[in-house]
Amino acid sequence: MFLSLHFNAPHWPWEGPDDEASSSKLTYGQRITEAGSLATYNRMVEAMDRQVGRVLEALAQTGQADNTLILFTSDNGGERFSTTWPFNGRKSELLEGGIRIPSVVRWPGRIPPGLVSDQTMIHLDWLPTLAAAAGTAPDTRFPSDGINLLPVLGGKAKESERTLYWRYKSNAQRAIRMGDYKALKIGPNSYLFNVVDDPMERANLKLRMPEIYKRLTDAWLAWNRGMLPESPDSFTYNNAADEWADHINTPPVDIKAVDDGGTWP
Repeated sequence: MFLSLHFNAPHWPWEGPDDEASSSKLTYGQRITEAGSLATYNRMVEAMDRQVGRVLEALAQTGQADNTLILFTSDNGGERFSTTWPFNGRKSELLEGGIRIPSVVRWPGRIPPGLVSDQTMIHLDWLPTLAAAAGTAPDTRFPSDGINLLPVLGGKAKESERTLYWRYKSNAQRAIRMGDYKALKIGPNSYLFNVVDDPMERANLKLRMPEIYKRLTDAWLAWNRGMLPESPDSFTYNNAADEWADHINTPPVDIKAVDDGGTWP
């Protein structure tokens, strides 16, 4: 059995279980920018928690709880009413607050309780991990970009260094994580951070460690050459629109004016 359960809460439209009547009077843009509050956000989290509890209770009542791998995670960092401390940034940004998310895994007898792993992970890893849990693997003709995390999560293997890449059209954002270091570009500004020692991304090491910065950006550019090109017509959130004004940290950049061929450094 495989169940993939996705909740809209906590997310816009900012409404709790009893807010449908008042929410129906708002326009699409008002639901994003004018509705909600911290109290509403709290009710949304509580409602989601109750539904997760129903799933766990059903597994317990049917005797499947001890033989089921449960994964609780998120699709991106928080927005609007959430806090991403101790990170900087939020949803729609490649700062750590936009890409670092919770991942809680439970599998009695297979994953030690209380284990905290420092393994760098990405959602791409869950395909080979869940396939391995089911006793199989991805088709070798279509290899996954992720890794099987079960040896690390089971305490049978040490954490390994990873190189991860991101590209987000909005604000021409680029990022690469290699070991403890992360190179980041937002609009015309570029950075190098040690995100282990400095998870808030405050100390820009770009000028102090030019060799590391060049190694990371060269790796990103090599990876990007194998990706589909970004198109002015491809979809992305319009961070210049009024409804997203509270998410803007830097001025938007026209993707048509961005040269990915080697201008990042």
